[in-house]
Amino acid sequence: MLLEFTIEPFVEGNPGPHVTAAIAAAEQCGATVEVGPFGSSCVVAPGQAGAVVAAVVEAAFDNGATHVSLHAERTS
Repeated sequence: MLLEFTIEPFVEGNPGPHVTAAIAAAEQCGATVEVGPFGSSCVVAPGQAGAVVAAVVEAAFDNGATHVSLHAERTS
């Protein structure tokens, strides 16, 4: 599954702990995160998706996020 997430507040060039902690949380779940200019994404097995989403949301809000947008898409 493709998971895409955007975490706010967004500050170009300075992602802040709310973003870096969420990326680290996804990576601790085994995901390889690609950081883009407006959001981040990873491809995970369907059985991993729930754990990755939960980890990203929890880490983001625990570290100061005000909003998390998430998109999930089955790729196979």
